[in-house]
Amino acid sequence: MGQFENPILPGSHPDPSVCRVGSDYYLVTSTFEYFPGLPLYHSRDLVHWRLLGHVLDRPSQLPLQGVRPSGGLYAPTIRHHDGTFYVVCTLVDGVERSGNFVVTAADPAGPWSEPVWLPEADGFDPSLFFDAGRAWWTATREVPGGAPGQTEVWLREFDLSGLRLVGDEYVLWTGAMRDSVWLEAPHLYEVDGRYVLLCAEGGTDFEHSVVVATADVVTGPYRSSPLNPVLTHRHLGRDHPIAATGHADLVRTQRGEWFAVLLATRPYGGYVYNLGRETFLVPVTWEAGGPVFSPGTGRVEMAYDLPDLPPYPWPEADDFCALDPAWMVLRTPDERFWSVVDGRLRMRLRPDSITGLGTPGAVFRRQQHQSFHVSCSLDFVAAGPSEVAGLVLLQNNDHHVRLLLSAGREVSLVLRAAGREEVLGVVAVGEGLVRLCFEAAGQEHRAFAGVGDGEWQQVGESFDGRMLSTQAAGGFTGVHIGLLASSEGVESTSSADFVSFTYRGLEG
Repeated sequence: MGQFENPILPGSHPDPSVCRVGSDYYLVTSTFEYFPGLPLYHSRDLVHWRLLGHVLDRPSQLPLQGVRPSGGLYAPTIRHHDGTFYVVCTLVDGVERSGNFVVTAADPAGPWSEPVWLPEADGFDPSLFFDAGRAWWTATREVPGGAPGQTEVWLREFDLSGLRLVGDEYVLWTGAMRDSVWLEAPHLYEVDGRYVLLCAEGGTDFEHSVVVATADVVTGPYRSSPLNPVLTHRHLGRDHPIAATGHADLVRTQRGEWFAVLLATRPYGGYVYNLGRETFLVPVTWEAGGPVFSPGTGRVEMAYDLPDLPPYPWPEADDFCALDPAWMVLRTPDERFWSVVDGRLRMRLRPDSITGLGTPGAVFRRQQHQSFHVSCSLDFVAAGPSEVAGLVLLQNNDHHVRLLLSAGREVSLVLRAAGREEVLGVVAVGEGLVRLCFEAAGQEHRAFAGVGDGEWQQVGESFDGRMLSTQAAGGFTGVHIGLLASSEGVESTSSADFVSFTYRGLEG
């Protein structure tokens, strides 16, 4: 039997949720302030995943305008029942709308419905559970008057016909550990006649964990497992290659095996991680009515035996940005500012700055490797001093690096950390197609520029990528690589043509 490698979804893919329909598996993750929201992946072997699209791909579905970095969409859950797919989620700190909602679809590839908002549903991290013809909504909320971070999981019946909460409310659990914080991500399952409540606990960083409680009836009372936490890496130290394991969801294959998808991080260059929280897959068995994660080791490994499923690799997707649905924009755009013209990605310059809370003229994809090469070729002539186009490594509006072509045929490398900017280097380039490149060997990053078929010229000195990590910038996302075309506060009719784009992982 062969093996698969973790993570199964590298780069910023936190808070995974999975469901099975026949021999097909569907998975969603959080996307925070990015649009479209909630990528929906499809697999037939739990290892190879293809992006079907996004659950929220219409501006009317997703009011993200003005949302802060790491606000927006938190912790979706996907479930299927009686021919209908359901995704429930929380929009956090929205300017126009916030709270919990549900969307539905007959086909996971879409179209998905407009959101039905549930103002009566407190808290965050909602989930659905279907049992004996009834549907139940679970979620997490902070305990009124409790200590900071003290939360509780509650349950209420969910009316499928009206898509609303009905009936009595039940508080199910307040956590496994004394003085625990951030009990969240509740998912319910029925296994061998008992109800299993799976949650995360301890926050989403180093102390993250998976905990479990069980009950004889769905409304409780729930009893904490004496084996809690059933999965954590906090006892392994900050030098371990996988950290912050938690936020799990279980799925049973058509052949009876159990697996969990969960989030974890891969620190490098010290206890820092630029990739954000990624999606991992681990085998699960059951003993004494409770789940055993990664039996035999009790920790998430980089490789496991393949599931007992027919291998189903998908064809390679086209890597050019104009064709790949993995690309996103910041917040909800008020217009489509990009198009494909003669095989090029043409982007009209927008006045919104990448340092603000609007939608800049930029498209993004996730950084997915600790060491990587990313480059583009660019056909662009600035019409004024404010016009720029090129590459950006974005953690958030106050922590990013820009490599941009501007007026006078100059390429500038600008590092923005904690809202303060430093020009690391400027080089002049001649006429013709401009090539821009970032290369990272772990946390050592370098930038290059070139023209046509000419040699690369390094722009400035190498810089430390740790300023792009979650530890430096805060928040919940990983680094996103962007193609940027901006007029920096000035209205413009100019456009930039991105002729090619390359991203690949590097050894080391």
